[in-house]
Amino acid sequence: MESIADFFRKTGVKRSIIFGLIILILFSVRSMMNLILLTFIFSFLMNGLVEFTVARIKLNRTILILLLYTFIVSLLTVGIVKYLPVITAEISQLIRQISNFSFKSYDNAIVNYIESIIASNQITAYLEDGFSFLLKSFSDISKTSVQVLIALLLSLFFLLEKPRLLEFTGKFKHSKIAPFYREIEYFGRKFSRTFGKVIEAQFMIALINTFLTVIVLMILGFPQIIGLSIMVFFLGLIPVAGVIISLIPLTLIAFTIGGFLTVVYLFIAIMVIHAIEAYILNPKLMSSKTDLPVFYTFIVLIFSQHFFGVWGLIIGIPVFVFLLDILDVTDKPSVDLNNGINKKTT
Repeated sequence: MESIADFFRKTGVKRSIIFGLIILILFSVRSMMNLILLTFIFSFLMNGLVEFTVARIKLNRTILILLLYTFIVSLLTVGIVKYLPVITAEISQLIRQISNFSFKSYDNAIVNYIESIIASNQITAYLEDGFSFLLKSFSDISKTSVQVLIALLLSLFFLLEKPRLLEFTGKFKHSKIAPFYREIEYFGRKFSRTFGKVIEAQFMIALINTFLTVIVLMILGFPQIIGLSIMVFFLGLIPVAGVIISLIPLTLIAFTIGGFLTVVYLFIAIMVIHAIEAYILNPKLMSSKTDLPVFYTFIVLIFSQHFFGVWGLIIGIPVFVFLLDILDVTDKPSVDLNNGINKKTT
């Protein structure tokens, strides 16, 4: 009979226990989760930008890092001092515009049907709550600024000392906690390869989608462009659902400024932008593992939002993809024993 000691020496058992300990540790420091996630995201994105730039421009790595961070901090400072009041005012106007929106002046059967749907599902209330959360985040700028500043500093120190950090961390491989270190290294590689890459891809896709959407909104004559661009960018970080959620306020505003014709133009433009995302950006930036069915995507988003709040909408899919990688759920060819034909299973 297998002894208890042999059972706990199994790789799968050790990994399960250590994975459980990691989750327990993260749960115990959940009050610092904003700082942890911001630090990881800044470090990963900036590291990718530094490596990309160094490969193309012969410049000292340390000087490049300092220049990039100086530029980002300067940009944030100017944005907070000069544009924060404008952004806050625009978001407040959007909240009032959407919450005060009424179809009563439009005597049309289709319009009346849309109004009944909005009223029965309290969509306006949900939108107002969402915008209020966004406004509160900007209003509580002192706390947010401190967290962003600390995360930027930590990511800066990480990038400046990355070679030394890797060398120092490698010493644990031959220490008394070597078994624990090997499993942490395993999870770390998986996490960077899945979670980090998906976050990076989501950020790039959201940035491109926002740029294209803002051009369309300016052509259609939308008001409060800065506030809308921020809304579209943050909702763009939410896979699939973000496009649908952002369409609701955009449609209401389009109907207000130009009627059904403007709504039709908006829908055509959004469909074109979404097609660019689905057929060009996603295949180039996203791994095949992130090609989830829409049903799975919405289920993950619903549960992740329930457990993690607003952060869950952004990190839900990357975390799910990370778990799929841990469980080895990949597109590998397998043989059908009945007819011997190779086929893919997920």
